Amino acid sequence: MLGYIFFTFWRLFEIVTLIPTLGMLAYFVSINQKANRLSPASILTLFIVSTLAAVWAIVTLFRRKSTQRSTLYVAFVDLCFVGAFIAGVYELRGIGNANCSSFSNSSPTYLSVGTNGISGSSGISANIQKDCEMQKASFAFGIMNCIFFFITFMILLFMHRTRDDDNVQYKTEVTRKRRSHDSRRGHSRSGGGGSTHRRSSRDSRRYYV
Repeated sequence: MLGYIFFTFWRLFEIVTLIPTLGMLAYFVSINQKANRLSPASILTLFIVSTLAAVWAIVTLFRRKSTQRSTLYVAFVDLCFVGAFIAGVYELRGIGNANCSSFSNSSPTYLSVGTNGISGSSGISANIQKDCEMQKASFAFGIMNCIFFFITFMILLFMHRTRDDDNVQYKTEVTRKRRSHDSRRGHSRSGGGGSTHRRSSRDSRRYYV
């Protein structure tokens, strides 16, 4: 039970980080589709991986009984997603060192004193590239999901091992109770046989007397 609580906690983290990743990458895919261009492999790889991972995370979160029955299989798929996210992040690695904002000095700094107070202008303008920032955020979320899916992989292995230990303990307990029951039944039969033998001996003595 404790393992599934931790599993649910980290699954929610995965879903929360995958949904904005899907939205940002879908924006780039849509732009390229409208321009009749193929999406770059760096964006398309992480988009496909994020889509499949989001569906998988939601299904395994809400199908609790199925997840608990097949923990080893779910752990294997989670490990596969760890590798897939590593591949997606590697394809998008070029954006990691990109500078998405720049500052320019377009006019000299001045101050003016008027009747309403002091006003001025620094002449510095900031240019923030939205597309670059979105790709960088997707890159960061991809790295985070590599870690999150590896954590859920370890939790699922722990759940599988705990379930096996519980099954072994249950089978041992059932076997012990069955043997105890059989031994009691054997004792009761042996006691009944002795009383029958004593009755027959008494009857035979009465007959001969």
